[in-house]
Amino acid sequence: MPWITLLFAALHALLLLVLLARISRHRHGHRIGFGDGGDALLARKIRVHGNFIEHVPMALLLLALLELCGLAAPWLWAFGAALLLARVLHAVGLSRSAGASFGRFWGTALTWLVLLAMALAGLVLAGDALLGSVPALPSPR
Repeated sequence: MPWITLLFAALHALLLLVLLARISRHRHGHRIGFGDGGDALLARKIRVHGNFIEHVPMALLLLALLELCGLAAPWLWAFGAALLLARVLHAVGLSRSAGASFGRFWGTALTWLVLLAMALAGLVLAGDALLGSVPALPSPR
């Protein structure tokens, strides 16, 4: 069972709820029912949530598949923790400034690095499994 992924999925779900609550509180406080109402701060909060939704599902899917395919637990812990750190950095960085910021830059960079590393690990695991299961072709005579 993918227990490590379950833990990180649950932690990311809690972070998602925090992001959603920030949007809802802002909407309620400023009486904005739909869209951002021209409110720059609300627009940033919506983008923080949107960016989370654009990246986290694929990352968690990769993490789950790597776990199910037997990737060593230290790699799973490292990928999961790095992804969570990246998403917190990004959320804090973009929430505080619409421009460049430490959190936004490193959150984005780390998210992309984790996605790349997990994709490469997936390719290696899949390649080993698929190429190892293909019977050798007979030699031509």
